[in-house]
Amino acid sequence: QVQLVESGGGLVQPGGSLRLSCAASGSIFRIYDMGWYRQVSGKQRELVATITREGSTNTADSVKGRFTISRDNAKNTVYLQMNSVKPEDTAVYYCKVVQLWSDYWGPGTQVTVSP
Repeated sequence: QVQLVESGGGLVQPGGSLRLSCAASGSIFRIYDMGWYRQVSGKQRELVATITREGSTNTADSVKGRFTISRDNAKNTVYLQMNSVKPEDTAVYYCKVVQLWSDYWGPGTQVTVSP
């Protein structure tokens, strides 16, 4: 089993910045894709950004140019740098990692963008 611990969420003003981190631990052999997703209550979970082991990224249009995903393979950690945040970025943010044929999800961290 792989355990994920997210950190860095909280309250931020519009236009501000936050950096989310997600560290994987446990039975780690080789983590392939890592990513961030978000969910607003009553809505479907949506992709924010993903990154392959080699560093190729895929970013949702809604956050492109504002959010940047990165990872540290030695630390089994994925990051999400959030700049110029907007109220509509308010959501619970989840990290996900893929190892072998399994997906593992973190418990989520709340991000609230409000004056």
